Amino acid sequence: MTVDDNPPARQRVTLTGISSRAWEHPADRGALTALRELRGFDDLVRGFFGMWNERGFRLSYLAGAIRVDHRQYPRVHRLFAEAAAALDVPQLPELYVRQEPVINGEAIGMDRAFVVITTAAVERLDDDELRALLGHELGHVRSGHAVYKTIMTILTRWVTNVSWVPIGAITLRAIIAAMYEWWRKAELSADRAGLLAGQDPAASLRLLMKLAGGGDLSQIDTAAFLEQAAEYAGGGDLRDSIHKIGMTAWSTHPVPVARAAELNRWIDSGAYTRILGGEYPRRDDDRDASVTADVKAAAAHYSEAFQVSPDPLVTLVRRMGGGAADLGDWAGTQAGRAWSWAGTAADAAARAGRRAAGQPNGTDADGGSDSAGGGSDSTAN
Repeated sequence: MTVDDNPPARQRVTLTGISSRAWEHPADRGALTALRELRGFDDLVRGFFGMWNERGFRLSYLAGAIRVDHRQYPRVHRLFAEAAAALDVPQLPELYVRQEPVINGEAIGMDRAFVVITTAAVERLDDDELRALLGHELGHVRSGHAVYKTIMTILTRWVTNVSWVPIGAITLRAIIAAMYEWWRKAELSADRAGLLAGQDPAASLRLLMKLAGGGDLSQIDTAAFLEQAAEYAGGGDLRDSIHKIGMTAWSTHPVPVARAAELNRWIDSGAYTRILGGEYPRRDDDRDASVTADVKAAAAHYSEAFQVSPDPLVTLVRRMGGGAADLGDWAGTQAGRAWSWAGTAADAAARAGRRAAGQPNGTDADGGSDSAGGGSDSTAN
């Protein structure tokens, strides 16, 4: 690690006015920037799904879990406030602890997002690890992942409903797989937010180790865990590559060793240190974010990953193709087409919704989307 592994609480930096773009993975940010442009559709999703589902979820936890405050789980409440302060979250979401023997966490909701963690997380994580977990969920909230995941789900269902159109089942599955790929990158974004909230790289890594192997790290070695990550990324032969595709293609979460390796790379890139030094995008500038620039950044990420990946299958493709120069152009073109298609579909849905509500077609809903306005139904592990 290139950063102090365990800064005391008094040295934790408040990242004043930080935008969620600061921690969002390039592939995640490219999707989010495009989706945030779908202002009318965004409000329809909030209206139709937030009105009932969000209230029902909250009532279920109000009835069957412990709501955290200064009287109930005061330790957890203190750590939650510290994580929120570091990320400059102006108002704490509600936080609940539910009975479950597995370390976990999730953020739920759109207009009034709240966070849920398990009793195993409270019992098995030390203060620094728990602060990182809570920061992970705050990252989902600030990025508005739930709103946009709902949009993606609706678009996926639309695609499935027109499966009779002769574009082929393989194409449909490719679209759905691409959406899962985006969600996995959203988890990497939230891992970065957790690190920025706790500002303790060793604790963020320990959290991922505990998610993989339970709560007892007395017999676990950090270096060996990262060696596992390296072996997973590049070990074996083509059969292992195919197995990895099967393991991850339809999963919303990357495997823990991959998450650890990715977070380590982000730290070593210098991005973490620059953010702590004050070099990060501000929320006040979010409206000026460029869809084109973010899609290009996503394409550049995939191109670079292709060039350096030690995976046997990728290595073979790279040799056969003579390099990865064309991959970035292909990724950028395909990403641009995907978000253009999404925008067209969402705009049509927004117009239909306004007609149903008796509004003129040219009237947009007020406010549009905000990066702080949503939550996530994603788990931390």
